[in-house]
Amino acid sequence: MTTMTEASVREFRMPDVGEGLTEAEILKWYVQPGDTVTDGQVVCEVETAKAAVELPIPYDGVVRELRFAEGTTVDVGTAIIAVDVAGGAPAAEPAATAAPALSPSPEPEKKPEGRQPVLVGYGVAASSTKRRPRKGPETTAAEVTVQAAVQQELNGHGPAPVPAPAPAPAAEEERARPLAKPPVRKLAKDLGVDLATVIPSGPDGVITREDVHAAVPAPAVPEPVAAAVPVAPAAAPVASYDTARETRVPIKGVRKATAAAMVGSAFTAPHVTEFVTVDVTRTMKLVEELKQDKELQGLRVNPLLLIAKALLVAIKRNPDINASWDEANQEIVLKHYVNLGIAAATPRGLIVPNIKDAHAKTLPQLAESLGELVSTARDGKTSPGAMQGGTVTITNVGVFGIDTGTPILNPGEAAILAVGAIKLQPWVHKGKVKPRQVTTLALSFDHRLVDGELGSKVLADIAAILEQPKRLITWG
Repeated sequence: MTTMTEASVREFRMPDVGEGLTEAEILKWYVQPGDTVTDGQVVCEVETAKAAVELPIPYDGVVRELRFAEGTTVDVGTAIIAVDVAGGAPAAEPAATAAPALSPSPEPEKKPEGRQPVLVGYGVAASSTKRRPRKGPETTAAEVTVQAAVQQELNGHGPAPVPAPAPAPAAEEERARPLAKPPVRKLAKDLGVDLATVIPSGPDGVITREDVHAAVPAPAVPEPVAAAVPVAPAAAPVASYDTARETRVPIKGVRKATAAAMVGSAFTAPHVTEFVTVDVTRTMKLVEELKQDKELQGLRVNPLLLIAKALLVAIKRNPDINASWDEANQEIVLKHYVNLGIAAATPRGLIVPNIKDAHAKTLPQLAESLGELVSTARDGKTSPGAMQGGTVTITNVGVFGIDTGTPILNPGEAAILAVGAIKLQPWVHKGKVKPRQVTTLALSFDHRLVDGELGSKVLADIAAILEQPKRLITWG
């Protein structure tokens, strides 16, 4: 996204590097004023709410100015760098800022309609909302004058009811008995509103509840309240901040996005979490055997691989768990594909990239995808697209030595599986107490669309596969 300022200077604006993002933080500049840049050269690295992304410049020239310092959060569409192209590149875009100050309507040039194509993704669409004029009964000029005078008198403004006799006698007779339904009459009585003074907006001159509310005289209380607003003692707690013993970290980037997503999920979807403890000794033996398989040489083979495969088989047997709730359209969206999310802890915070079409992958393909996902996340190179479109998620808290947890759903998904630590524990096996490798699984699901029976079946199927991994063949 670029704009023209002077004849040879072009401005590069912060693009929407995700889908509908509104801001990004400049992590690092790779150029300085005076440096020569070429088309496609990376000039900076920015961090959005989803990932860190490098931005290339789309033309040749010399850097004239860096508009923001590193660490600054910039809104999408804001110019971040100015480049002097010295007439080297054709100006393919009109100069949006060249209009004179006396132009009567500069808004269309600064805020074009629709989504503006940018270097990566698309900018935020400009609002096209227009207020629809309120419908009401047709009123003559004389009636408008009388109604305005009556309303002024009710509000305590204007002269005494001198204009009141203006309406024709016929109109007075029509309004002798205002048309209103019993609930509306009761509302008017409770609010102390005389229906004879209310201007009807309903069909055939019927007074509605909105008309009654509109006729309530505005109280004079807001004025002293408005005067008291400037008194803001909220700054007092800041004084208690101990800089020697406390550190304040700005909430931004991935942490800000994660917080918003978790709060939205926790207070939107009614969560239910079920637990099961399972003997995974046979699964652990199978993991060791697969590591020696030549078909899996060089690939990431670990318990998470077989747990992921077990979840995919359980979804195949219980497909209704792979769904989402569409509040706007009041629909449950059943998804016939599985984009398997894997929660990953990174230096920038928690992210959940997903493996696209995981249901269609063989075990070696799934192992390869898991390896790429984990390594990319650890390097901080996960793209925004890799974190969109997930349908179900696995979070492996066992790597931290934790037995289990109650995971919060990733927004837009109906289930998330938490895997606890695999530990050697005493277990009754074939009638005898023996040391076995045991773990605890926890499945959280959205109770709006997943009943207890469905959630229990999915969790039971996962446990059964991990206890007897041969079911990957018989059930898969």
